Amino acid sequence: MKIRFERNGPVGAIVIDRAERRNAITLAMWQAIPDLLSQASSERGLKVLVVRSAEDGSFSAGADIGEMIANKDDAVWRAANQAAINVAQHRLARFTLPTIAFVGGDCIGGGCALALACDIRVATPNARFGITPAKLGLVYPFHDIKLLVDLVGPGQAKRLLFTGEFVDAMEARDIGLIEIIASSPDALERVIAQTSANSNTAMKQMVRRVLDGQHDDDAETLQMFAAAFEGSDFAEGSTAFAEKRRPQFEG
Repeated sequence: MKIRFERNGPVGAIVIDRAERRNAITLAMWQAIPDLLSQASSERGLKVLVVRSAEDGSFSAGADIGEMIANKDDAVWRAANQAAINVAQHRLARFTLPTIAFVGGDCIGGGCALALACDIRVATPNARFGITPAKLGLVYPFHDIKLLVDLVGPGQAKRLLFTGEFVDAMEARDIGLIEIIASSPDALERVIAQTSANSNTAMKQMVRRVLDGQHDDDAETLQMFAAAFEGSDFAEGSTAFAEKRRPQFEG
């Protein structure tokens, strides 16, 4: 399979491994993503999930255009492809633990959509970003457009969508498309891995509620806040604070 799950201690990774096609994403790869996320969810002690390329040079050139052209007249294939993209993106954007997209090289179209669905984007200085459906006479999925607008606002989103132009890592950071320029996500991974997975899971749920339109507390968010005081992570965190040492959260 050209996309797989790997683990290194508390850090998991969804690895795109199709360098011969610049990591272009096929229908089978889209369909594999939900199962890979389920596999990651079942991993005890995992703290963070990274989406990255197996090799330097290109994060992803986007959807496999050759496959799309070959199946353009097949309504069943087109429906399956649309469904697979929507499910993969929805599941990734709502994965329980913090997610990082590590972008080296080109990040285009559907590849950019994968990065948008992650919580934080780290890009190398040579990274380039482009959302190019308008150059092909296609339409970007609604869910992915919402993720884009949430990050960069409607004006910059429309510029990227209407022109299909590439932006480099510096400009991507300036407009809010990425958060960090670095040669590796290792430092961010380490910091997140040292914090409470229970805290991050609850706070990620709250951020998603805000992005989905919730403005005020409800019974569930009040309970998430209150329950933390009774959890083992708070007991460990507060004890470590008093003892001036790093907390050892179980995950």
